[in-house]
Amino acid sequence: MEILNESMEVASLFQEVMQLFKHSMNKLLEETGMSAPQGMVLGLLSKKKKIKITELSHELCLSNSTVSGIVDRLEKQQMVVRERSESDKRVVYVSISPNFKDMHEAFHKQFQKNIQNTMSKGSIDELHKIFEGLSTLKKLLSDQQK
Repeated sequence: MEILNESMEVASLFQEVMQLFKHSMNKLLEETGMSAPQGMVLGLLSKKKKIKITELSHELCLSNSTVSGIVDRLEKQQMVVRERSESDKRVVYVSISPNFKDMHEAFHKQFQKNIQNTMSKGSIDELHKIFEGLSTLKKLLSDQQK
């Protein structure tokens, strides 16, 4: 019974940390005029460079129509570009637009600076514990996926 209670406490604590992280990200996004879903799309595109709309939907756990709407708004703001596949015209790829790359890099640097500022408040030992705990949680979750 004790393990169940601790597991629930870990889940609750993780949820609280994610909410705080989300709030911090939303605050940063608000300063740029972007919504959280738009930020998630741009964040994923920065890692994947070029991705199909269907893959983007799958990665974000959102419907194709929802992602397509987000991409529509980002495209109107010239933040992303759509490109049809040469081999299969039904397939649409999305990538960060060349016009937006500089602004995106500046946003990414600001995000890293915010994380660094937060982490600099902890001791070396605390940071090591955070890293160790998150690494263990990642391993447990990855093992569960197999």
